[in-house]
Amino acid sequence: MTTVTFEMIQAAAVRLKGHIVRTPCNRSRTLSEITGAEVWVKFENLQFTAAYKERGALNKLLQLTDEEKARGVIAASAGNHAQGLAYHAARLGVPATIVMPNGTPMVKVEHTRAHGAEVVMLGDSYDEAGERAEQICAERDLTFVHPFNDPDVIAGQGTVALEMLEDVPDLDTLLIPIGGGGLISGMATAAKTINPDIRIGGVEPSLFPSFTARMRGVPTIIGGQTIAEGIAVRSVGELTYAVAGPLLDEVLLVEEPYLERAVALFCNVEKTISEGAGGAGLAALLAYPERFKGRKCGIVITGGNIDTRLLASVLTRELVRAHRLVSIRIIGDDRPGLLGEVSNIIAKLGANIVEINHNRLALDVSAKGAEFDIMIETRDAAHTQEIIKALGAAGYPPRTT
Repeated sequence: MTTVTFEMIQAAAVRLKGHIVRTPCNRSRTLSEITGAEVWVKFENLQFTAAYKERGALNKLLQLTDEEKARGVIAASAGNHAQGLAYHAARLGVPATIVMPNGTPMVKVEHTRAHGAEVVMLGDSYDEAGERAEQICAERDLTFVHPFNDPDVIAGQGTVALEMLEDVPDLDTLLIPIGGGGLISGMATAAKTINPDIRIGGVEPSLFPSFTARMRGVPTIIGGQTIAEGIAVRSVGELTYAVAGPLLDEVLLVEEPYLERAVALFCNVEKTISEGAGGAGLAALLAYPERFKGRKCGIVITGGNIDTRLLASVLTRELVRAHRLVSIRIIGDDRPGLLGEVSNIIAKLGANIVEINHNRLALDVSAKGAEFDIMIETRDAAHTQEIIKALGAAGYPPRTT
C-alpha cells in the first residue's frame, strides 16, 4: 500500500528550500497567559499565497518529468490548494488548470487566474468539481494533483512539523487542523519519528466531524455554516486516514464561537490575519484548556485567506461577546433634548455611541413616547454596567437587547 515515510518528508524539505518562505515559529506570551499552555505559533499565513498548501503542491510539481510538466497539471479546489498550485506551476512554466465549484468567492477565482491558471467553474460542490477535473485530466492527459490524498503532497505538508521541531525541539504537543487530512498526515509522520512521545491532537469543526466519525465507525450529520471552510470536508481521504489514524492521540471538535475567538485573538494579539481553519489549533486550546495546561504546544496558522467582510463580522462579534459592544434600549418621552441628555451621560463616562435607532411606532410604548435603541462601545462588561447604572439613576433605566 502507498504510504508516506519520514525520508520522503526530509527529501521534500531539501526540494522546497529556497522556493518557499521559511516561516517563523514564535512563542506567544499573551496567548500562553490566556490558555494556560505555553503556546508556540507557526505563521504559515506568511507564505506568498498566504497558506501552507504551497508546500505539498510544489513538492509534487518538482518531481514531475519534463514530459509531464509540458502536458500540464490539474486540480479541483475552491481555495488555498488552487492558489498554491497555480502560483508554483507558473513559476516552473507548467500549464495549470483548476476546476472550482460555482459559488467559490470571486476573490479566490481572480487570485488563481492571476497566477496564470486556466479556471473552469463547474459544479455546486467540491465533489462535483473533482469529478469534472478527473474527466478533463483523462481527456487532456494531464497530471492530477490532489489537495490531500497524494503521498508527495502529504510529504510536502509534513515539512511544517520538521521546521517547528527544528526551531523548538522540546515541543510536547502539536494541535493540527483536519480537513482532508493531508497536513496532519505529514506533520504527524514527521513529529512522531523525531519524538515518539509527542502528543498529536487533530482539530475538526464540530459541524464537519468527518475524521471523528470515521474513527468511531458511526454515521453522523456533517454540514452547516462554518467559518473554517478550509477544513469543512465531508469525508477524509483514504490515504490520509490510513497514515494519520495510528499516529493521533486524540481528535477534538471545536464549536464556531471558539473558532471565531481564535481568529479575533490572532488579529488583536498577534497582529496577524488567520482564516477560520487557521484558527483551529488555538480554538482547541480555548475550548479544552484543562487538557493542555502547562504543556508546550505548537499550533499552525495554516492560512490567512479570509474574506474581509467575514473578518469584519468576526471581529465585531467578538466585541459583542466581550460586552464591549452593547445595544441598550431606553423608553422615554419623545421630546427635544432627551437624546442629548442621554448622550451626555454616556459621553461623560467615556463610552462611544456607535448607532442610534429612534422608533415612535412601537405599540408597547405610549403614543407620546418613543423607543431608543442605542449601540455603545465600552471598555469592558464592568464599564457597560457603570453606564447602565448611571442612566437608570438619571431616570432613563435601559435594558440590553
